[in-house]
Amino acid sequence: MKRRLLLFSVLSAFLLLAACGQERSASLSSPKQSASTDSWPKELHVGFQKSSFSLFLKEKGYLEKQLQKHGVQVKWFEFQSGPPLLEALNAGQIDIGYVGGAPAVLAQANPGSKLVYIAYEPEVARAIIVPKTSPIRTVADLKGKRVAFGKGSSAHYTLLTALETAGLTLDDISQVYLQPAEARTAFERGDVDAWAIWDPFLADAEVNGGVRVLIDANGLPKQYGLIVGRKEYVKQYRKVADVVIKELGKVHQEIQSSPDEAARLLAKETKIGEDIWKKTLSRRGYGVFPLTKEVIDAQQRIADRFYELGLIPKTIKVRDAVIAEQ
Repeated sequence: MKRRLLLFSVLSAFLLLAACGQERSASLSSPKQSASTDSWPKELHVGFQKSSFSLFLKEKGYLEKQLQKHGVQVKWFEFQSGPPLLEALNAGQIDIGYVGGAPAVLAQANPGSKLVYIAYEPEVARAIIVPKTSPIRTVADLKGKRVAFGKGSSAHYTLLTALETAGLTLDDISQVYLQPAEARTAFERGDVDAWAIWDPFLADAEVNGGVRVLIDANGLPKQYGLIVGRKEYVKQYRKVADVVIKELGKVHQEIQSSPDEAARLLAKETKIGEDIWKKTLSRRGYGVFPLTKEVIDAQQRIADRFYELGLIPKTIKVRDAVIAEQ
């Protein structure tokens, strides 16, 4: 009898442990544990530039209207260009933003990069400009001259590829790293000989600055606009990223269909004239699209070139940071 009781006790204990193990295994793989991607955060931090349509989205309040249904508060942070925006993203201060191709490469190459590519927009106008009275007539004439541009910005890559058309490198010029506002002042004072810049600052200089376009980005390697995000945030809250892309796409359609109205709003918010914005809007493409092979390849060319020149510390595979592609 004692032997039977002992055997029964051991068997009961074994069955109890097995049941506990099954319960624990089920809880680890249950939908509740993987539901984080379907949840909504308390906040969304968006980085924007005056040159991006994210500003229009901000002023219209479309994002807030959609996300407040899910208890998400939207906070906006302004940056002069892509590099400081991406520094904030890698530091965890913003969750989603818009940048050009070159800044994204630099951010992805940073140790511990948090960047992921979400979608892309068509290129914006970029060019190298000089004063109308400048003796500089060709790209080759830039040799030994002082050229202003934002370090790591889309203008950086524009300048690099433009110089290569004349058999020059960045080492052949005097590089002056300035953000758009400071570069405009230096250019107008004559402290620099040329300026590599993008719209709407380019259009502003063309209309009001007495400038001449030395070379524009047409014919140079493509550099798309990119919607990027912080990896952990986008993976956990993909629904939020989807809402951002959807609402930004609506903004593109609205601006394209009513450019004069858009120019008025953008002029009011940026203190850049309506005529400047009309010029800017008339020469850019519209739409927000999933990443394609063509866009990824263009981004990879920037990465490879920057590595060859020592502008990034290691080789990178752009595709490794792509959330989704077609």
